[in-house]
Amino acid sequence: MSTTLGVPTPDPAAYMLRAAAHDAGRAYKRDLLDQLDVRAGHTVLDVGCGPGADLPSLAERAGASGTVIGVDRDPDMLAAARARTERLAGVTVVEGDAHDLPVERGTVDRARADRVLMHVDVPADVLAQLRRATRPGARIALAEPDWDTLVVDADDLETSRAFTRFTVSRAVRNATVGRRLARLTEAAGFTVEAVWATTPVFRDLRDADHSLGLGRNMRRAVEAGFVAEERGREWFASLAEGPFFASFTLVSVVATRKP
Repeated sequence: MSTTLGVPTPDPAAYMLRAAAHDAGRAYKRDLLDQLDVRAGHTVLDVGCGPGADLPSLAERAGASGTVIGVDRDPDMLAAARARTERLAGVTVVEGDAHDLPVERGTVDRARADRVLMHVDVPADVLAQLRRATRPGARIALAEPDWDTLVVDADDLETSRAFTRFTVSRAVRNATVGRRLARLTEAAGFTVEAVWATTPVFRDLRDADHSLGLGRNMRRAVEAGFVAEERGREWFASLAEGPFFASFTLVSVVATRKP
């Protein structure tokens, strides 16, 4: 399909920074940070830190006596995170996999993983790594979408539904981990303290196309046989014809490590 169907695939670091700057992104990130309750002197772990968008806020709360460790396995993300935090004392950005966190056992006071579990091989194994890394009583904060709740307003409702089915079955590895987040966290040895849902709403088509991959994922849906090509083109074109609406559910969990 032509690249005119949606924006080109964005640079990953730029994509994550733009998503973090979106109104909905700022709101849930602020709530997640508040609930994490980082205090001066804490050792804080940011799993899948990406380009480091959240590391400065964590460092500010941990203070001069605290330590913030950002972990990611993508070289481009690591380079961006290091550039963003090079002037911040107490912040370290290290290469590592969420399935084998490069931190000593029982050394972390606070940890977070923001939209990471939907991409990993085995979410339960990553949560087990968080338990290994944290001290008894340590607090973790997690946030994951449930892509089965993705809705895009269009007259062609069946194609919107087919787009969501493709997103869940092909586009995202663990597309419904959001709804399982509290259960998985409990099973990993944490006590869940709070669970809440946020519904990011997109009213601008270009913003939604960038953040949700409407065009590029519709191309993939057509290639995979989920949608006929002409129908996919007509669906995407129709999104620009009137007021635009799309949304999904993002689930956040805060928990403490059991002894």
